[in-house]
Amino acid sequence: MITGLDHVALAVRDLDAAVDGYRRLFGREPELQPGDGAKRAWFAFPNMALEVIAADGAGPAGDRVRARIDAAGEGLWLAAFAVDDVAGAARLLARRGLEVDAGDAVAWVQASGLTFVLTKAGARPTSPPVADEASAVAALDHIVVHSPNPDRAVGVYGAKFGLDLRLDRANEKWGARQLFFRCGEAVFEVGSSLKTPPTDGPDGFGGLAWRVNDPNAAQARMAAAGFDVSEVREGRKPGTKVFTVRNAPGGAPTLMITQNAEAVAT
Repeated sequence: MITGLDHVALAVRDLDAAVDGYRRLFGREPELQPGDGAKRAWFAFPNMALEVIAADGAGPAGDRVRARIDAAGEGLWLAAFAVDDVAGAARLLARRGLEVDAGDAVAWVQASGLTFVLTKAGARPTSPPVADEASAVAALDHIVVHSPNPDRAVGVYGAKFGLDLRLDRANEKWGARQLFFRCGEAVFEVGSSLKTPPTDGPDGFGGLAWRVNDPNAAQARMAAAGFDVSEVREGRKPGTKVFTVRNAPGGAPTLMITQNAEAVAT
């Protein structure tokens, strides 16, 4: 049913400031798209896109953005899954007990306190680099969701959405249980604490991890662009190197990661 992660939307108040920030962070030039009461900037990558969106006048999209920011402030708003048949996927998820609002081109789905969208699969050209390609962000590695109930997450994201659960790992040292679902050419990761008992509370978007080809070059470029970045360090997964961006635009927790061939294969 779901063929991949189409895009992730970041709701912001000031589009110009957020676009300037992500242009400097990614080292890529976005496509600007107004309409339906909202202004958007699309940063496209080979495996998905980041939609930065702000309200701009009257219209359904602008109303949704305003409602989101009034309720929860700026930040990661929704994840959109690519499907071949929006209407058919919407009917199936509704039969599986999810709250679905189906439109002509997209369907909105509420699940475990989060907002998802089903949209027709389609390809976008990768946003052109504004700096050296080696130091630009290359793709999304994974999106993180925090859940207070990992077994519920298996049922919702695995059984109902049909995402492919590749790994269910509990690590006492980190005090966390991690679920890794394959979603096209990206990973949908769900993290839960082992230090507290499961609850029926809502899930929340935890952040985004982006792939870079040369971590040292990317870290140096981002630092020079004014970002507060950590040192490049070994990642938790063998064969990876990572660094953190502490002040990413729109308040989205952001990690940069490089994987060698062995890490990608596993």
